[in-house]
Amino acid sequence: MKDCYIIKPVAFKDDRGYFLETFNQTHFQQVTGQSRAFVQDNQSSSSKGVLRGLHFQKGEMSQAKLVRVVKGSVLDVVVDLRKDSESFGRSFSVILDDLDHWQLYVPRGFAHGFITLSDRSIFCYKCDNFYHKASEGGIIYNDATLAIDWHLPEEEFIVSEKDLELPTFEEVIR
Repeated sequence: MKDCYIIKPVAFKDDRGYFLETFNQTHFQQVTGQSRAFVQDNQSSSSKGVLRGLHFQKGEMSQAKLVRVVKGSVLDVVVDLRKDSESFGRSFSVILDDLDHWQLYVPRGFAHGFITLSDRSIFCYKCDNFYHKASEGGIIYNDATLAIDWHLPEEEFIVSEKDLELPTFEEVIR
């Protein structure tokens, strides 16, 4: 997906466990070619089947995110909403887990969501802009145009009432 990057930190493992740098500005800049000042860190805990998304912030309050999983496994999904992008309207997904420790950089102008595949997950992300309620936006997770494979049967999904009321992709891009 154009301008999204998977960042693969090196984990130093031994019989005691592991150590890894969860963020290093120099490494981030080498991988993405960008320098970001992240201003907010967020964390959520979810049980299997919890689907959060697809969310974004609009206008001046849009956010770039660096997302990762501390515990468990999620399917992380992004949708390019940038009308001038070659990947506009396309989605990309990757499994993020506590084994590989991969991270996904999501630039501004993308909708983002995830579903927990393991019994429990702890999901963390850095944002380069502060949350602003009036700038919230979203797309319904089961939008027919996007046809996202969420890797679990829909009857196992746990979706908030708020996310069930989100508009379609076509309604958002009008």
